[in-house]
Parts: sequence; structure tokens; C-alpha cells
Amino acid sequence: MTASLISTLPGRYYTDPAIFAREQENVFEALWFCAVRGADIPAPGDYRTVQIGRESVLVSRSRSGTVRAFLNVCRHRGARLCTEESGSVRRSFQCPYHAWTYDLDGRLIAAPNLTSMPDVDRAEFGLRTVPVREWLGYVWVCLADEPPSFADTVIGAVTERLGAADAIEAYGTESLALGRRVTYDVRANWKLIIENFMECYHCATIHPELTEVLPEFADGYAAQYYVGHGAEFGEDVRGFTVDGGEGFGTLSGLAAGQDRRYYAITVRPQVFVNLVPDHVIVHRMFPLAADRTVVECDWLYSPEVIGSGRDISRSVELFHRVNEQDFAACERCQPAMSSRSYADGGVLVPSEHHIGEFHDWLLKRLAG
Repeated sequence: MTASLISTLPGRYYTDPAIFAREQENVFEALWFCAVRGADIPAPGDYRTVQIGRESVLVSRSRSGTVRAFLNVCRHRGARLCTEESGSVRRSFQCPYHAWTYDLDGRLIAAPNLTSMPDVDRAEFGLRTVPVREWLGYVWVCLADEPPSFADTVIGAVTERLGAADAIEAYGTESLALGRRVTYDVRANWKLIIENFMECYHCATIHPELTEVLPEFADGYAAQYYVGHGAEFGEDVRGFTVDGGEGFGTLSGLAAGQDRRYYAITVRPQVFVNLVPDHVIVHRMFPLAADRTVVECDWLYSPEVIGSGRDISRSVELFHRVNEQDFAACERCQPAMSSRSYADGGVLVPSEHHIGEFHDWLLKRLAG
């Protein structure tokens, strides 16, 4: 191997169910996972269920307005407590099997014949709670017995990219309104999606609309990943739209240097954040199998833009096309991961060498 080329992971890391099982345990169940947008559960009793690693997690809002998260498992015989992806209950969650009932804080409050069992400690048989943090308008949960520092891992990833956490907080993401949400069912391993997002060597080949708006992406280098650097809009580009036309002004709170720049951030293990002057795009990955990843993508705008009914389609269309182009490329790679020609992996050119650091990180996680 030359100095210009370094090795990727071997193909089996993208196809082997046993490796995927280790990733579920040592990555997705061990780190902070961005589960839902807080606005998706606005009122007490609202909930969403999320698959994180091998666990179904129930994220809901309590009567006090606090976000809570529980393993979505009845403590009686293990039935799935909530079977719908989202919904709302008035006062409690009731298991559809034997009617064990839990309040919105997860406490066991009722069950058939429970009064005839005075020795049963209702507190002991409440739902298993999951640690929760709210940041940037999203609910992050962690299944680890001892969660890692949220500041060091999640906020630290943003700080490493932008130089300071307040650089992203200036966008006021928690106050933005959801303009569009698109869910993509990608027939590819989650690492192929991360690796794709981390490099721009492919941009000139498959992203003609993006490179028109961000000309420096056409050179294939990853300058956008340097601390504090954002890719600058083209000279004649007026907004981050599919045709480079006018956007929606600039979000309040941004610095002067951010009004014509694009920033891309990866928060391991499953979040991408894209910052542009007038909106924010958040991708959350949900790896479901070695060869299948669901990606939920949110386009967030100022409440005034959404409330006015303004047409956001040209704005959404740019990154929707980028997503479709990227995911098609990942699906094109997935079958080759099981080829004998990829048994030892492929190679990374210099502008992709930072992907090697991601591979090193992953191997350390899998080693425990």
C-alpha cells in the first residue's frame, strides 16, 4: 500500500450479522442516540417508539411536561407495551396482553388482581427507564448502564467541528419549525452512509446541483471538515436551493460570516447536521440490519416561514436530491461488500483518509 492509499474495512464488516450484532451492543446501545424531535411529542401522553440496537424504546412526555424514555417492554411477561410508531394516551400506558398499567412516569399503578398480591412492590415493577437528554430540539437517549459524558461525546463532536458549541446553538434549532420530513429506507450498511457523508471525492460525479451551489465541493477535497470552516456559496448563488435562487433570508443569531456558508457535522454514531443560513437539515439513522438502514431527514425553518405558508419546495429539493444520489451510491456498493474482490476491502485516497479514523474508532468500540 502506498502513502497515498490506505485500506478500508474488509467487506465482511458491512455484511456479517455477527459484526452487526456487536455494533448494536457496543455502538448503538452504548452511546447517546438521537431518538426523536421534541416537537413530535408536544403534549403529556404523546409518545414515539424507536428501535435502538436490539431494543424498542418508548419516548414520551409526562404530565409535568418532562420527556421520559423507557424500554418498551411490559414487566409482567415481556409483551411489547406500545405497538404503534407514535400515538397518545390520556393518563397511562396499558399492556394489551394482561392489562398491567403504568403511569406516564413509568410506575406500575394497576393490574388485574394486584390488590390480592400485597407483597408486590409496585415501584420495583415499573418500566425500565432510559437516560434522556434534550439538545438542539431533539431527544437523545442512552441504553448504557453508565452513559458516556454527553458534553464530551455529542457536544464535543460539534465543538471539534465548529470550534465552539455556541456556533450551532446560534441557529436556534430548538425553536425552528419542521418544514418537511422524508424517511428513506436504504438497502445498505449504516457505515457506507457515514463514509459517504464524510467525503466529497464523489461530489463532482453524482451531485451536480450541490456543486453548482457549493463550487469548492467540485474539487473533491474535504475542506468543509476543518474546524470552523464552512463551504462558501458560489458567487452568483443567492440561496441554498435546487436552482441557487433566493432562500428565506438569514436565521436570527447567525454571525456575519455564516450568512453564505454551509457546514456539515457528523455526530457519531447516527446523526448528520447540515447548517445553512436559512434552515437546518438533520439526518437520524436507524440501522435495522447489516444491509438495511432507515434514515429520517428533517428540514427545519423559522416558524415565520412555515407559518406564512411560503413554498419551501425548491429549498427542500436540493438536499432531497443529494440524499437520493448518496443513498443510491451506497446501495450500489452494498452488493459488492460480499464479493471476493472486496474480501480485504478497498482503498481510501488522501482526501478520504479521515474515514480511516472513523474505522479505527469503530474497531476500538467493537473491541470493547
